[in-house]
Amino acid sequence: MTLHIGIVGCSAEGASLCYRTICAEGEKALGPHAHPEVSMHTPSLADYVACLEAGDIEGVGDLMLASAEKLAKCGADFLICPDNTIHQAFDHVVPRSPLPWLHIAEVVAAEAAAGGFRRLALTGTKWLVESDVYPEKLAARDLECIRPDASECDEIDRIIMDELVKGTFRPEAVRYFQQVFERLKQAGCDAAILGCTEIPLIINDGNVPLPTLDSTRLLARAALHRAIDGM
Repeated sequence: MTLHIGIVGCSAEGASLCYRTICAEGEKALGPHAHPEVSMHTPSLADYVACLEAGDIEGVGDLMLASAEKLAKCGADFLICPDNTIHQAFDHVVPRSPLPWLHIAEVVAAEAAAGGFRRLALTGTKWLVESDVYPEKLAARDLECIRPDASECDEIDRIIMDELVKGTFRPEAVRYFQQVFERLKQAGCDAAILGCTEIPLIINDGNVPLPTLDSTRLLARAALHRAIDGM
């Protein structure tokens, strides 16, 4: 019997991609049309954005915990959050959570180490890139985290918040990521973390000059494996 996955959602596009990945790839392991039971709860994205803009990380954590409580009541066995940015509140959440969690940056760091990568370019919202979410988890595996410069961070943040989270996918955005990844490749990076769960909707290994670590799908696969293994 597989475990019941609870998804603590934040932005619709990233949460949807994570959910679809679990369902689509579940079939490969479990048979035609099969996947583990999945429940998802998402408060209004505006509530998360208000906390982030105010620097209220505990408020972010409280929103996550409210979702966790509801998912526990739905029968979920463990939780994932397909949003990198709000993992800043993870230390506030875990001690008070009714259920165990997988951490998205730990999943990505494990994949990077397994792939033999050593110097990782990090892309995501400004809130995420300026935080310790990825540097801390990468350093635990002796991996280096390289951030885009300030102007690149600003433009990537704009693309994410003004376009990607709204389901707007423009060729100009793809070209911008290509330019940033080319510069980071020249700076010695050997792979790039797609550290916003919407970035994989426009960026993949086929259209940028660095191998990519797709945080959304990697988390979904980790959750799928956890559900199937029952551990």
